[in-house]
Amino acid sequence: MDKLTQLRSKLDTIGAKALIITDEINVRYLVEFEVQDASILITPDMAYLLTDFRYIEVATKRLPDTFEAVTPKSRFDFIEEKMNEKGINTLGFEGEKMTYAMHKSFKERFPNRELIDIETTLDDMRLIKTEDEIAKIQKAQDIADNAFSELLKVLTPDMTEIEVAAELEYLMRKLGSEGPSFSTIAVSGDASALPHGEPRNVKLRKGFLTLDFGAKYEGYCSDMTRTVVIGHADEDMKKLYDTVLRAQLSAIEYLKDGRDAGEADAVARRIIDEEYKGAFGHSLGHGVGLLVHESPALTPRAMGKVLVPGNVVTVEPGIYIYGKYGCRIEDMVAIREVGIHNFTHSTKELIEIL
Repeated sequence: MDKLTQLRSKLDTIGAKALIITDEINVRYLVEFEVQDASILITPDMAYLLTDFRYIEVATKRLPDTFEAVTPKSRFDFIEEKMNEKGINTLGFEGEKMTYAMHKSFKERFPNRELIDIETTLDDMRLIKTEDEIAKIQKAQDIADNAFSELLKVLTPDMTEIEVAAELEYLMRKLGSEGPSFSTIAVSGDASALPHGEPRNVKLRKGFLTLDFGAKYEGYCSDMTRTVVIGHADEDMKKLYDTVLRAQLSAIEYLKDGRDAGEADAVARRIIDEEYKGAFGHSLGHGVGLLVHESPALTPRAMGKVLVPGNVVTVEPGIYIYGKYGCRIEDMVAIREVGIHNFTHSTKELIEIL
């Protein structure tokens, strides 16, 4: 079932005969290419991409037959015209995405229409990735993996954190990325104890160097983390790294269709807490798709939420000893009907940069 048919079937349950999509990510999800400042009007028999002259040419070429691209002078007038033509009095909208000002405008323009919040309908659809989406995520991850391999060929202790981050982003662009999924993290020494530390204009400090980065391909994101060592790793560092790796591998082994998202976090957390109580301060993982952070989440708050085929999540335990150093290892996996698919192929052996 295509996305449009699936969405229409859900509208019957919601009680809306038409739907207006205004969120940019959800517009891209449905039309499958990037278009800014656009809306989608969905009626029982047609879907209209409401855009402007900047995008009409690409829309005409790329839109599926089930869509029509239009450039109305007034989108409100166009919506009213189509609803009148089809005798529609109920209009669904994205309550979690629409601004208060826009909702107020819709109420003022359509005082005699019933506006119905579709709540998380589209987010719930996006939870389950299609095979095409999984292929795009794999391409994005292949770019990130290859960029990491290339970085290791040029990485030296004389580089700055900013230079390392910039090199990763350059390599991902060179390998086909549309851009980074998020601001690249490259933090060393005591700054590696900051899970989301920002790269500094300082030479790499001895100790752990945490690299958290991802590429975008046709709108879909990847996300990975590898931690290497600048200089030699002492026994304490090796123990900490091995603990993170054991926690990650155990969590990955736990994941499959029907498993509990909260328990996945607990599997990793128990291993870390045995040696480093309280040093794993964030959740185990999050969903990835058109956004680098989306549902489902692998977190203690997710106890009772079941993972299903098509879910794509990160698995990224970490240990952070503030004022000293930190380490995180992250792969991205898809839940399949049998087992999982791990998108990430970079080595997880402890690497020393001398």
